[in-house]
Amino acid sequence: MKPGILLVDDHEDILQFLSSDLEDKYSIYTAANGREALNILEKESVQLVISDVMMPVMDGFELCKAIKTNFNISHIPVILLTAKNTLQSKIEGLETGADAYIEKPFSPGHLHAQITSLLSNRNKLKEHFANSPLVHINSIAYTRADEKFLEDLNNAIVSNLENAELDVEQLAKMMNMSRPTFYRKIKAVSDLTPNDLINITRLKKAAALLLTGGYKIYEVADMVGFNSQTNFARSFLKQFGVTPSDYVNLKGSRQN
Repeated sequence: MKPGILLVDDHEDILQFLSSDLEDKYSIYTAANGREALNILEKESVQLVISDVMMPVMDGFELCKAIKTNFNISHIPVILLTAKNTLQSKIEGLETGADAYIEKPFSPGHLHAQITSLLSNRNKLKEHFANSPLVHINSIAYTRADEKFLEDLNNAIVSNLENAELDVEQLAKMMNMSRPTFYRKIKAVSDLTPNDLINITRLKKAAALLLTGGYKIYEVADMVGFNSQTNFARSFLKQFGVTPSDYVNLKGSRQN
């Protein structure tokens, strides 16, 4: 699926120009002001917002602030476009949480580069978190709200690692969220399903326990909720590209 981009501008010709320029690589949504944009963000899967600053009803600064202070969508990066080239307007844009600020007129190439940079950097962070045994989940947080959410979520999973039946329903209840909202938030922030995230958290905790040198592999497997050492070893290898025993030996040789 193409990443979803929401374009927000009160000039129809601008929306048409940007849409035609971006539609080959992205799924495009459009809105004429910030209020319309927020309504779309409640319903659609959007990975990035590109908004003009000067608009009726709700301008770009207000929209950006609304996005960054709404827990459900705060992870979405925002690019602001403006004809204002004063230092104060740039400061105001960044203070509202904008991830990038582009002055009009701009080249399509510059906009494409900003979009690619924002999306690819986030994808790289998500992949690095998922594939690296000791990288903490907070590494994929982009806002304080998301950082707290991920910290609380990690604590909830770690506190219930021995529960082999831990699932989405239980976690959503622990986080005081509805199952659909919880699922969407996890998927948007980490690019993982909740069950994938539970499994990765188990494996990361296992990696940390293995490095202490105080437990056998079968003991660690049991401690993090796997019903057999074979299943544990298979999952560890698939996620991190190394078996638990080789991981311990590799880390031990580096420390020595």
